[in-house]
Amino acid sequence: MDTLTPEQRHKNMKNIKSKDTKIEVLLRKALWKKGIKYRKNCKDLPGRPDIVITKYKIAIFCDGEFFHGKDWEMQRPRLEKGDNGAYWVNKISRNRERDDEVNKQLLFQGWTVIRFWGSDIKKNTDACVKVVEETIFDLMMTQEKDDFEDDLER
Repeated sequence: MDTLTPEQRHKNMKNIKSKDTKIEVLLRKALWKKGIKYRKNCKDLPGRPDIVITKYKIAIFCDGEFFHGKDWEMQRPRLEKGDNGAYWVNKISRNRERDDEVNKQLLFQGWTVIRFWGSDIKKNTDACVKVVEETIFDLMMTQEKDDFEDDLER
């Protein structure tokens, strides 16, 4: 049962931000501190990634647990029992489907997609930065290998 009035709930939902959230800002500051340059909320890419490292074609999403359905198999039955359960199950299911569609579109366009849960960013920002750094390193090694093989073919 919802403990808030409809007006209070409306105000809460209206104030949920789509960009520059605390988790995005936290991760961006950590990346900047490591010297990793990025763009934010790139409008010309599918899904409008929260952070984009254009030099290496890396798209990073900072996903909130509720709206993106973390542990969906456990969360879904609880939502179904709650107020307006069908609405929330449908909304979050569609968000999860859209996330998969966006991942596929970006991969098809040659981008590497990284998704972090908000709780992971909050609890262990350094580990998230390490994932990004390792991805950059792997992409650099792949590019160098491809360049070397191209040189051999000539």
